[in-house]
Amino acid sequence: MRPPGGSWSAITPISATDAARGQPAQPGWGRSPLKKRLAKRNLVKPLDFRFAGPILRRMSSLDDPRPVPDRAFARNLRMGGVAGGILGATLGSAATTLLRGQRPDLAKAALTPANALRLAGGLGELRGAAMKLGQMLSMENGVALPPELAAILGQLQANAPAMPPAQLKQMLTQEWGAGWHRHFKRFEVRPIAAASIGQVHRARTHDGRTLAIKVQFPGIAQSIDSDIATLGRILRMPGLLPRGLDITPLLAEARSQLHDEADYQREAAALTAFGTALAEEPAFYVPTPCPEFSTRRILAMEFVESQPIDDALQAPQAQRNQIAADLIALVLREIFGLGRMQTDPNFANYRLAPDGRIVLLDFGATREIAPEISATYRALLRAFLAPDRDAIWQHMTQLGYFRPDQPQARQALIVELALQASAPLRQSAPYDFARSALIEDLARAGQELGSAREFWHVPPADLLFLHRKIGGMFLLAQRLGAQIALPPLLEPWA
Repeated sequence: MRPPGGSWSAITPISATDAARGQPAQPGWGRSPLKKRLAKRNLVKPLDFRFAGPILRRMSSLDDPRPVPDRAFARNLRMGGVAGGILGATLGSAATTLLRGQRPDLAKAALTPANALRLAGGLGELRGAAMKLGQMLSMENGVALPPELAAILGQLQANAPAMPPAQLKQMLTQEWGAGWHRHFKRFEVRPIAAASIGQVHRARTHDGRTLAIKVQFPGIAQSIDSDIATLGRILRMPGLLPRGLDITPLLAEARSQLHDEADYQREAAALTAFGTALAEEPAFYVPTPCPEFSTRRILAMEFVESQPIDDALQAPQAQRNQIAADLIALVLREIFGLGRMQTDPNFANYRLAPDGRIVLLDFGATREIAPEISATYRALLRAFLAPDRDAIWQHMTQLGYFRPDQPQARQALIVELALQASAPLRQSAPYDFARSALIEDLARAGQELGSAREFWHVPPADLLFLHRKIGGMFLLAQRLGAQIALPPLLEPWA
């Protein structure tokens, strides 16, 4: 290897072994292929999967870098192509139905697996705000969105192609200045992970420190407003969303959240805050940021040797129980104690250090929880534990689970689903997550919600992010096969 000098070629690429070790897991979907997961839910026919493979492979490959469109014109052109494809396929399907002498259902014509994959593929190629909004829209698990669309968009939770070395060099030079490589003994060009707004590289400094360097994709911060506006127009195309469903508040919240996430200095502050708050917690480790290499577009922190949390799948039952219990306890502390929450439950954000501690990563999606909101959630928790249906209804109304003008029968159904979902909280015996069919049961019970499209309602963004985190913890506990008595974890906050 040539010693680091003045050329890009002097920077050493990552080895194949390290790349395999660093590949992040896909949250929620585990090792099950998309085809099996969707087919199990009867969302698509087998023939439709001729679209799925190439699109999702393009979205997820670190070995096939793809340039990130960094100009508004190029990004709008790409989304225009997606919109044209969706509209053309929708009108074609509707016309075919009309020629058969049947009345076309515009929603059915629009919500095909092929159209969902067109949308997911387009968002994945653009990365940035477009991809992040797709992630947000998938968070509510089919309550506000049709399950077909939510299932495909759910793949955006982990998958993103890397940017090519030329764009990486451009970003590093812009942020660190020419000759930046002289600060490093080794900088691994192949990323160890890539997500919606950036990718992560491993580097070693001359003084022996190993760092994780998160580099933002070019043009992401500048494209947020235009991406959100363009995607909002696409989602308002006939048939994609229920008539009358107002996504304006969600788009506004997405815009604000994305500007926050694109500010890596803000994430560094959140990393420091969580590190300080959890410094005495024996179960967790939060990497220390490295300010000298951090900017608004680059976040440097210590690299912590760790393994994917999936490695615990073969651990003894007691160890798996403890990991899940620690993470659930952390969620409760975030809501009721810390007043802030890391809202991204991607399994890749939780890793295991050699000493058994859980390494916590990615604090870009940290959200503040106002004291009054925390107090209402606490009152709702007490109502669930009672259980007190009237109090549950009252607190869910305060939090925005449904609109006051929604039919009482629909509100009652949502309350019943909430009672069903909260049953594990009232179970004194250890809850067996591995054997739980709660998610499937709720999906079946919630079919009535999805059938009345005119009454669909997008809850406040804070609620969606909270449910995203809680749902992610449930899936992780289920993946670990945990058996946990939940009341003792709730007792400090009830």
